[in-house]
This record gives sequence, structure tokens and C-alpha cells, in this order.
Amino acid sequence: MPFEFKLPDLGEGLTEGEISRWLVSEGQEIAEDDPLVEIQTDKTTVEIPSPAAGKVTSILVEEGKVVPVGTVLVVIGDGAGAVEQPPESVSATPRGQTRSRGSDGRVRATPLVRRVAQELGVQLESLEGTGPQGRVTEEDVRRAAAAGGQPPEVQKGQVVQKGQVGEGRREPLRGVRRLIAEHMTRAHREVPAVTWVEECDFSRVDLRLLVPTVLKACAKALRDFPELNARLEEDEIVFLERYDLGIAVQTEQGLVVPVVRRCDAKSVDELRAEVDRLAEAARAGTLKAEELRGSTFTVTSAGKLAGLLQTPIVNYPEVAILSVGRVADRPIVRDGQVVVAPIGYVSVTFDHRVVDGARAAEFGLAVIRRLEGE
Repeated sequence: MPFEFKLPDLGEGLTEGEISRWLVSEGQEIAEDDPLVEIQTDKTTVEIPSPAAGKVTSILVEEGKVVPVGTVLVVIGDGAGAVEQPPESVSATPRGQTRSRGSDGRVRATPLVRRVAQELGVQLESLEGTGPQGRVTEEDVRRAAAAGGQPPEVQKGQVVQKGQVGEGRREPLRGVRRLIAEHMTRAHREVPAVTWVEECDFSRVDLRLLVPTVLKACAKALRDFPELNARLEEDEIVFLERYDLGIAVQTEQGLVVPVVRRCDAKSVDELRAEVDRLAEAARAGTLKAEELRGSTFTVTSAGKLAGLLQTPIVNYPEVAILSVGRVADRPIVRDGQVVVAPIGYVSVTFDHRVVDGARAAEFGLAVIRRLEGE
């Protein structure tokens, strides 16, 4: 008997997932527990094994699509002969039903595509989908929006010529990049952010230990400035009594923010080991979901690629983020004498709804004092 595999509930309150990569192909024979599909959720990828053995009869959701929990993703047969496919995978169109509509009359489109259509003012009912089984894709919607809301005469696979809508190479916003876009858009929309900047003398900091040293300094300072180690939930400020700091790590897939737990209770050497472990896992794409959640404050430093200073976006739902710019030898005045020292700018970007400017400045100066060894 054929087996319909549906997108399972992956926990953590998730209601949908993106098909990151199929690990099988139609017609392939697989065993139970063989790798089946990779699902992208909340900046990490979960590999799901096959719950059944048999031939992969039909893959119903293409890579890059976002679908709700419970959606049939693939049909696995028993290898005993023809397998009846579910209605969604049948290419013939029933009488009285358009190619882009399901048996219930609704336009075939994912929740993401429906949301994009609503934002752009495009009526899905007016479109003929170019996706599998006539599904309306995000590209269909955006193409219609660019044409003034009317579905243009562009067939699937057609090359768009110079001067036409869609000129240039097009690449779908998917995976980690899509999640980053959604997260940054929400943070920028909801957080009235202000940035404070001051220079710091890093003469007493081993620059090989820069990030763990900054984490330790921030964790200590946050004890005296609890409003920066907080989050805003509706009409309440929640002051967090743990110091789990996020560190921004650049990967080939995009920026991720793994969490270093209990920064206040760890030594700089212990923090270094944990930062190295998380950064390596981030770049390898093996971070666990729990290693990306629950940060109370974030630290970012681009190292050699850092500019003079940054004004980073607050890592919502946190209320503040500290950034360290490029540290380089510069002339400064010390005890009335011009000397050369490793100088860098420290910036604190904060949610002005929760944190006053004076308190953000006091916090930043407290971190700098610790870094300068006062």
C-alpha cells in the first residue's frame, strides 16, 4: 500500500517549514530510516528520515517551497506495482476545475505565496500558476504585480528579454536568506533603534580572545543594567535573570546567531572554547535548533572585515546589541603624550522604547572600562 508522508510537527510552535533539499528522487527505492528530505526551520536545517520503505512514487512539493504542517510531501509505494497518487499529484484537470485550483475550488498556493499576494494586492484567482500541478508560485505573483496586477503572458521556462518585466538574473529568496529577510524586516519595522558609539583602547585585550573577552565584559555589565538584558512583550518589560548571549557568525548561507549560555559563569577560556565550537558548527550547518534560540543580548564583530563602526539591527525580541568595529593601531593621547595603541569603536544599538540613551551610554562605558582593564 502507498504511504503518504506529511510534513510533521517539528515542535517549538512551528506551523510551517521550507523544503530545503530532497535527498531522494522519484522512482528511487529507499529503505526505512534512509535520509528523505531536509526541512529549513528557524535558521537551521532538520534532516528527516523516511518512515517507510519502498519506491518514491511522487514528490509533491518542490525545493524552496514553504508549506504548513500536515501537507503531503511525498508518496512512497511498496514496490508491488502501480501506486495510486493523491489528487494533488494528478496532472489531469477535473471537469469544472482550472489547472491552478484544487478539488475544493481554492487556488493552489502556499501560505507564503498567499501572504505575498495580499501584500502586493494581487488576486490569486486571476493567475494561472506555473508551478507543479498548476500551483501559483511567488514568481507568478511578483510578475503579475510588476505588470499592474494583471497576469502577463509569460510561460514557465520562458527567457525574459531585455526591457521586459523581470530583466536580469532572478534568484528565489529561500532558506536561511529568507528567514534572515523576515527577521530583519520585523526588527526594523518594530524596533525604534538608536546607536551610541565610543572608542576603546584594546591594549590590555588579547585580540585572539576578542569575542570571548567582550562576551565576559558584557555579561558583567548587564548585571548593573538589567533593562538591556530584557525583552518587550506587549505592555510588559521582561527583565531576564540569565545571561545567554548571542554571537553573530557569518556563514556561506548567511548570518546566524548561535547562543553562548551562562556567559556570566564562564571564564574567558571556557567562552573561547564554546565560541569556537558554535562558530564551527554554524559554518558546517550542524547547529541544533536549541543552539539558536533564547539569547538575551547579542554581540557582533566582523573582525578583519569590520569597518570603523557599525549600527547593527537589534536581534529581535532582544532590546540591545553591542558591536566592535575594526581594531587597528592609531595615535591617541595618553598621559599627555601621543602614543600608538590598538583602538576600536564600540557601539551599542538599543530599543529606545525600553532603554534610555543615558543608560545605554553608561552600559557601553561600563563595558569599555572592563576591556581597558580599569
